[in-house]
Amino acid sequence: MMENHFLETLFSLKGKTALITGGYRGIGLAIAETYARAGADVALVARNFDGCRTAAAEISHKYGVKAVGKAMDVCDSAVVDAVVADIVEEFGKIDILVNNAGVSGSEKPVLKMTDDDMDMVMHVDYRGAFFVSRAAAKSMVARKAGKIINIASLAAKTASQNMSGYCASKAALVQLTRVMALELMRYNIQVNALCPGYFLTDFNREFFESDMGKRIIAANIPMRRLGTLDELQSVSIFLATCPAFMTGAEIYIDGGQGIV
Repeated sequence: MMENHFLETLFSLKGKTALITGGYRGIGLAIAETYARAGADVALVARNFDGCRTAAAEISHKYGVKAVGKAMDVCDSAVVDAVVADIVEEFGKIDILVNNAGVSGSEKPVLKMTDDDMDMVMHVDYRGAFFVSRAAAKSMVARKAGKIINIASLAAKTASQNMSGYCASKAALVQLTRVMALELMRYNIQVNALCPGYFLTDFNREFFESDMGKRIIAANIPMRRLGTLDELQSVSIFLATCPAFMTGAEIYIDGGQGIV
């Protein structure tokens, strides 16, 4: 019993509120469900309002926590400010922010990338995370407590052909993580980056089950398989409960891909 109490003290999220962008599917939904299972109330935001609302209702029913879904375009700073303020008013606070919203962008060589191609991925993956962090951090600063978790990527440190926008945006997000960590540590806010490799989701399942997808797995991932979403549970909980002395860090979970 004492051991169970010790673990609950370390990793429980009871009484916490988490905001997850892009939270209605894939990695975002997996993290939202993990936090709800640990006792947190959750707010799921994305452009897809129906998807967020449906996912929130299912989470609330399954785990008995308060969960809401709201429409948010992370590229629009005025919308971001308004939605974040609405969430703070409804829940009373935001303890944990997960910046998960992202796009892979146009898969083109640099010489064929248009201005719009580059702008689109940078606006969502980098500027969007900046807008939401800025809005949520104001509430956290007032309370002198908070966790910001940026979902970056292995692509932040490795180069992939035809992915200049995505690689650049995720590298920028890691640098933003470091700068925010420096600026916000005085307010007891920890900012860290989670950098996944290839994970199996409903969105990419068809591709990775194709012959080309299987070749990519065999050629690039030392474990010869994709990550599964349940393998993000423990690291997500850790980053939401990490000690104050841990900030500005990058955690890679990639099946060993980044070490070869």
